[in-house]
Amino acid sequence: MIRVLCLVAVLMLACATPAAAHNVSAGADLRIAQTIAGTELTVVIKGTTRVPGPLRIGVEAFEPVTALPVALEIRSVADGRTVKGVATAAPDPQYTQLTVDRTGPHELTLRAGNEVAVLPFRVLVERAAVGELLIYGGLFLAGLLLVGGLLTGALSRPGPAMLLAGGAAAGVTLAAMVIVFEPMMPARPPDGAAPVLETSAATGAMVSGGRPFAQARVTTVPARPAVGAEFTVRIDLVDGSTGRPVDDLVAHHEALAHLVVTSEDGRYFRHVHPLRTAPGRLEVKLRADRAGRYLAHAELEREDSGGQLLTAEFGVGDDPAAQNPAAQNPAAQKPAAQKPAAEPTTAPTTGPDAQAGAAPVLRPAAPVAGRPVTIELGTAGAVRPWLGMAGHLIVRSQDGSFLGHIHEMGSSGPRLRFTYSFPEAGRYLAWAQYAVADRIVTVPFTVEVAPAEAGR
Repeated sequence: MIRVLCLVAVLMLACATPAAAHNVSAGADLRIAQTIAGTELTVVIKGTTRVPGPLRIGVEAFEPVTALPVALEIRSVADGRTVKGVATAAPDPQYTQLTVDRTGPHELTLRAGNEVAVLPFRVLVERAAVGELLIYGGLFLAGLLLVGGLLTGALSRPGPAMLLAGGAAAGVTLAAMVIVFEPMMPARPPDGAAPVLETSAATGAMVSGGRPFAQARVTTVPARPAVGAEFTVRIDLVDGSTGRPVDDLVAHHEALAHLVVTSEDGRYFRHVHPLRTAPGRLEVKLRADRAGRYLAHAELEREDSGGQLLTAEFGVGDDPAAQNPAAQNPAAQKPAAQKPAAEPTTAPTTGPDAQAGAAPVLRPAAPVAGRPVTIELGTAGAVRPWLGMAGHLIVRSQDGSFLGHIHEMGSSGPRLRFTYSFPEAGRYLAWAQYAVADRIVTVPFTVEVAPAEAGR
């Protein structure tokens, strides 16, 4: 009997396939950053353990807000049922409790100021593990058989008593083997998780092995924003193979998309998180304080696919020459490293002391292309996690053709450390960011990177 049970356990482990569900974790909190109503917020959807049951939602503020109310509405995609509530954005939010009736896909609609965002998410509940059923079932069966064996033995019937005792031993053995082997077995997908293989709505074929990268069309509303006036950056995402809107973005680093907008000279910088306003459409409102050419870099990730970086550009100002200076001045098309130096600064969107803190220290002081360099800077106060990290470093080549996003190494104390290898020689514009108290601090600086030959 024991040999048979061992063989069954080995076959179960050999035939088991790894869990392939992407970005699924029942019971874990879901955090999604949003740039809405002129401020930076993170929506926190607490994990739930049962349905019907409570679902707690909070709105965490990362820039100064004064009791900003955020209207909430949860809708079940399966049956259309909705439940509404109101949360108040704050650095230490109070959670609003709503009720959900079923697992699976839902939509959370946020209304703050005059802006609306719709966030897709799934209500997930952990299923009972097969191993638990086998363990408790085996022990229960062993207990029954053991009692039966004792009673049978007491009636002077040794044959049946031995048989029942053997069954009890087999039940205990089964439970013990499951306890030993269960950690090696793949976890079952939680109730409400998306299927690993999905049917394409366009072709009816099964989608597996990842999805193609999204293609983007980036526009502004109005088409030519005026200096100092509010405008909208709109990103329309389509699938290159079907032409349908891409509406399967997953949260990575606590956002559906990270958008970095910089002026050509680097004096304007914004790291924002667009709102999903319709299937395949992301939007964010901005203001530009100078005319000229602006660069947009968007980081996003589709389900079961890797991350990708989308790039675009747009102009600000009424002067056509400001829209594309290179077209009016051929000399402006020379390599970026030959352009006059320009120290980047941030737009005044995070408070008067948004650039507080000492200048970054580089080790080695003269970075070489292709070799690691550590960038260390002091903070303006106790750091709180933002976008899942203690700090972020955005690096852009002077001509805007390259963008890097680096995370802090997890150092202790009042200093942040980043390690990065610059791909090529030249001048890079950089912005270190971290959150303290009720604001996001941005520290701009430049880095001159020498050719690899110079480090030999």
